[in-house]
Amino acid sequence: QVQLVESGGGLVQAGGSLRLSCAASGRTLSSYAMGWFRQAPGKEREVVGAISRSGRNTDYADSLKGRFTISRDNAKNTVYLQMNSLKPEDTAVYYCAADKWYRSAVTSLQSEYDYWGQGTQVTVSS
Repeated sequence: QVQLVESGGGLVQAGGSLRLSCAASGRTLSSYAMGWFRQAPGKEREVVGAISRSGRNTDYADSLKGRFTISRDNAKNTVYLQMNSLKPEDTAVYYCAADKWYRSAVTSLQSEYDYWGQGTQVTVSS
């Protein structure tokens, strides 16, 4: 079983950038495809994007393409979420999650992720 810990959240002004990290322990991160999700106040949790085990394949929510980038460094057991041109509507708790199953493509379905971090708060001020 893998344990996930997110970090890097905080308060940023609109138009700014943040990079979130998701550090894994317990098992090597390369065993998992990884996803990022977020939950804004009063809203359901939604997908941000996902990355394959190798890092060669990524997928993003359509509304976030071009602003958010997911990458990973398996040697450091860490996945990253680079967020640029942040908007107040990006304010949310951001979660990383691990998918232990081998699939033909990365998945955006929360139900298909097996392990979750505790989340990190991102607040974007206008």
